[in-house]
Amino acid sequence: MRLIDLRSDTVTRPTPAMREAMFRAEVGDDVMGEDPTVNRLERMVADMFGCEAAVFACSGTQSNQMAVRLHCIPGDELLIHESSHICNFEAGAPAALSGVTVRTLTGGGGMLDISDLEGKVRVNDQHFCRTQLVCLENTTNLGGGRVYPLAQLQQVSAWAQAAGLKRHLDGARLFNALVAGQYTAADVARCFDTISICFSKGLGCPVGSMLLGSAADMAKARRIRKLFGGGLRQSGMLAAAAIHALEHHVDRLADDHLHARQLAAGFQRLNGVTGIASSIETNLVFFELAPEIGTAVQFAGAMRDRGVLIGPMGGQRVRVVTHIDVSADDVQTTLTAAADAFQQGFRDRPIQGKGPFSR
Repeated sequence: MRLIDLRSDTVTRPTPAMREAMFRAEVGDDVMGEDPTVNRLERMVADMFGCEAAVFACSGTQSNQMAVRLHCIPGDELLIHESSHICNFEAGAPAALSGVTVRTLTGGGGMLDISDLEGKVRVNDQHFCRTQLVCLENTTNLGGGRVYPLAQLQQVSAWAQAAGLKRHLDGARLFNALVAGQYTAADVARCFDTISICFSKGLGCPVGSMLLGSAADMAKARRIRKLFGGGLRQSGMLAAAAIHALEHHVDRLADDHLHARQLAAGFQRLNGVTGIASSIETNLVFFELAPEIGTAVQFAGAMRDRGVLIGPMGGQRVRVVTHIDVSADDVQTTLTAAADAFQQGFRDRPIQGKGPFSR
């Protein structure tokens, strides 16, 4: 039986056309700068964002941590929203890899505004770590798939520049934000010193991320990638998947957003479901189960029995994620399965497994 997998958009599989592009990719040694497909992808993405250069990376975690190491020295601190991926789901990498302290801040929907940042830059005193970097996440993950308004990005960027801070964007789902927010990659790039993007989520690639910035910064980042074990050899097959995705899979992200809204509307009709955002902006839907209904893990087990995989986030919180492998029919099948699970009940189901899902 085919399972409908709504746990994350990282579970996508290459389409037949993407597999064909990977099969036909021209390859070389990327560490030597000789993989023509990787070189083409890096130039393609840099041009798209209006940046001088880009570096292909294994994962979003790797490209984020390349940026942290690039901008900071041991003993520095970065400012970031408390729900962000960098500080929650990257295994303590800022501290472990770069000796950098993470200072978490609050803000609505996983987003930071100037009011959240003002007064947080430490004074220049030997007793304190040096505040050096601001990291934002667009779209927000635990914040509910929210999209930063361009004006807010611009305002935070200007504030950070005035404060003498570097600016990094975790754009794991940035293409979702571009489609939903109706601004361009170049608009976003002008707000940051570095941007990390992922190909292995909504764009449907098996592997791959990218760090973008100035030519000087990317030369340093390439050295950091090697330090972090990310030197790639014949990686043109992976780059070919990303090129195919950029050429064919960006506009269709609007379908994922529509499917997420349909799922949200259907779940909202179930008695005992609360906490669904009034406006679903992209492909993430979060909701809470009433305690008398059962836990998120119990609900996930009941849905798996019915052929649907969902993401229990711990306690009563559930996440479902739409992506290229989820069709309109799958949305209806999921809602039918959920209604049946609620009708049959799952509160007494043994609890097996746990969340949360990081991406």
